[in-house]
Amino acid sequence: MNNKLRGKSMDSLFQAILHLNTLEECSNFFEDLCTISELRAMEQRFQVAAMLDEGRIYSDIAKETGASTATISRVNKCLTYGSDGYRTALDRMKQTEGNDTDE
Repeated sequence: MNNKLRGKSMDSLFQAILHLNTLEECSNFFEDLCTISELRAMEQRFQVAAMLDEGRIYSDIAKETGASTATISRVNKCLTYGSDGYRTALDRMKQTEGNDTDE
């Protein structure tokens, strides 16, 4: 993470998130923490990241998600040159999905 953002309070927030155990707990926490607009923006960015990871094109992503091309471009830049946050989450979700089908 960018060192300008990093600090004791930010680490505490991330530790709190890591201590959530269920989808319900996570949903409740983020509903309390964020505005609906903030949650929708994060939801949209993650959806864009997933679609870019699938190889979808900007025009299809914009049409399906309502995201601007600027947002899509920024998410793509993060996927390519960022801190691998999206990559880690997407890859782990794929691993979990693969394990779910084996059960």
